Amino acid sequence: MKEVIAVLRMDMMTKTKKALSEIDIPSLHASACLGRGKGLVDMMVLKGAEKGYEEAIEQLGSGGRLIPKRLLSIVLPDKKVDQVIKLIIKVNKTGKSGDGKIFVMPIINAHRVRTGESGEEILD
Repeated sequence: MKEVIAVLRMDMMTKTKKALSEIDIPSLHASACLGRGKGLVDMMVLKGAEKGYEEAIEQLGSGGRLIPKRLLSIVLPDKKVDQVIKLIIKVNKTGKSGDGKIFVMPIINAHRVRTGESGEEILD
């Protein structure tokens, strides 16, 4: 088993969830988070500055701001990991900075609280 952790743009979550359900991956966890990559500019502030908003122009000089993102966690059987990674990339790739990151972690075991079952079979 593996856990696929994806940090994605907020506005891509609906498309990502729909695409995952279409390949029979209905279970996931998502949470709001803040972060940034190498870039030091909040894109929303930059867009505001480009439109001439004084508040945005003032904020540009204040350094790296954290950008709202979504953290998506999916625990999968090993055989489905590559398919899910390819799908997440396909749906979220815009070619621009901030498209996101995907991390893959090993899962030693999993347990279903309701029945006491354990192992990979609880993922079905």
